[in-house]
Amino acid sequence: MNRRALRRAFDRAGASYDASARLQAIVRAELLERLQDLPLTPQAVLDLGAGTGQGARELKRRYPRALVVALDVAPGMLHEARRRSRPFRRFERLCADARQLPLRTASVDLVFTNLMLQWCDELPAALKEIRRVLSPGGLLLLSSFGPDTLAELRAAWAGADQHEHVHRFPDVHVVGDQLLRSGFSRPVLDVDRHVLEYDTVLDLMRELQGIGARNASERRAPGLTGRGRLRAMQDAYEGLRRQGRLPATFEVIHAVAWAARQADTGAAARAGGDVHIPVGSIRRREER
Repeated sequence: MNRRALRRAFDRAGASYDASARLQAIVRAELLERLQDLPLTPQAVLDLGAGTGQGARELKRRYPRALVVALDVAPGMLHEARRRSRPFRRFERLCADARQLPLRTASVDLVFTNLMLQWCDELPAALKEIRRVLSPGGLLLLSSFGPDTLAELRAAWAGADQHEHVHRFPDVHVVGDQLLRSGFSRPVLDVDRHVLEYDTVLDLMRELQGIGARNASERRAPGLTGRGRLRAMQDAYEGLRRQGRLPATFEVIHAVAWAARQADTGAAARAGGDVHIPVGSIRRREER
């Protein structure tokens, strides 16, 4: 993954992000709702991949006595977070990489990360850093895109050329295994499918550009995509039109996991090289 290109894209998208991030808002609300059933009184909360700070604001409202830190790799996002902050609901802002968090070990009680980890090409490194900064027994609440995200767009491009135009995301089993390998215990995962509808495929692509989402794969085609290939992709996507609208599927993985205490970590280490998430811990739902 071209990290610099990805960072530049998110940096430029700060001002347009909220207007385009309708799915991010839906999934953020779903994640926050899960906190209602968890008996937490955190003193320090990290919103990892905070974007324009919408999640950090909600976390500060929910935990007014906690120190809430909004961390993002893109300065442009944090600039928007600062511009929109309110005096009575302030949170700290920090520009850093998820793979190298500038926080003390065991200094955070809750890590909240909404649709960010799929952009980390080194997921194990990011999860290990999250585990490092979490206090023993601390909570990780995450969402991430799964491999069926933008399946229609991927198939339409496949009919136009042989290059990779849509980023590939890890599936729920990979996320679950990596959580256990990184020192988390009792992970519970589920998978939702959200289907959004658009007038044209270009509307979908503009919305993705508005949130800074782009294909940063090193396997993507160099240079600009020609008009002929773009038209071929559009024609292929048109075959999916139903009742005047084009669908776009987003597979969303949710996970809740606790930072393992010493006894839990030892048990995981004794399990050997292969770690597997129990099938019973995975639930699937589909929404339109």
